[in-house]
Amino acid sequence: MTRCSAPGKIILFGEHAVVFGESALALAIDLRITSAVTKSTGYSVNGHPMKKRHHAYVSASLDEAWNGPPIDIETSSEIPSGSGLGSSAAVTVSCVGAMLAAKGKFELESIARMAFEVESRVQGRASPIDTSTSTHGHGVLVSPEKLDNLLWRIEKGNIFWNIHHCEVPKLSFVVGYTGIHAATGPLVAKVRKLVDSDEKAASNISRIGEIVGEGVDALKRGDKQKVGKLMTENHRILNELGVGHSALDKLVEACRGISYGAKLTGAGGGGSMICLTDDVVQVSKAIANADGEPIVVRVGSDGVRMETTEVSRR
Repeated sequence: MTRCSAPGKIILFGEHAVVFGESALALAIDLRITSAVTKSTGYSVNGHPMKKRHHAYVSASLDEAWNGPPIDIETSSEIPSGSGLGSSAAVTVSCVGAMLAAKGKFELESIARMAFEVESRVQGRASPIDTSTSTHGHGVLVSPEKLDNLLWRIEKGNIFWNIHHCEVPKLSFVVGYTGIHAATGPLVAKVRKLVDSDEKAASNISRIGEIVGEGVDALKRGDKQKVGKLMTENHRILNELGVGHSALDKLVEACRGISYGAKLTGAGGGGSMICLTDDVVQVSKAIANADGEPIVVRVGSDGVRMETTEVSRR
């Protein structure tokens, strides 16, 4: 048996805009998905026959990374599905990592590239930010330019992304999970259609890219007030792009005045928001009172890694 785990993520700035080649900044969190690969007489997931309709990311990972005999794949997740915390990327990266490790080919850049191809195939259009963050861990800055601490460069069609390591300062975040599942693919397609037909939407995408650069500078200065202000602006723009949700706005509003800033994270349409704060207890209570599920996360976690502990089916 070969076993790997990979972290989820929060996108601090840049979701949706990164699909169009703009910059984005994501931080790996301490919630993980573990995948284990075992030789078998047939392809299965958690003891059930594999079906592409129900196991899209696992099945696509097999197509991308595995050319051996039938295997059983066991998965265990700490990340709520559809929460905007990178569950699809984490299961993909952990599956691809376990498959490559079983062949003696565990290598981070290969995992990142294959996992990105899997997400692109399943979602129709994707950026490498989730899969690269889940692979590398810590912090990841995606930029159209090559900067210091370059990890790898990924291209798709006429768009390319330079993936960089980013130092992660000590910050306290509370995730507010709405419990509303939102599929990434349709939301990405919705934004694409709007950007193609609306100059204001295209301008908003460019502004998000600028926010990322300003946010990285603010992080380097330790200016949490500026980071929070930019989070609030980023959230407003994402609402204008049509990926917000009233439940997310309710949670963001609940954090106003007791945090530096808050915004949706991930694809939107439900899922989760994040709040930057020095008082996780007060913010957690506010989110719970606004009908959200508060999840305190540590950022800067390790990327994909081989594991030796047992995984339980879930």
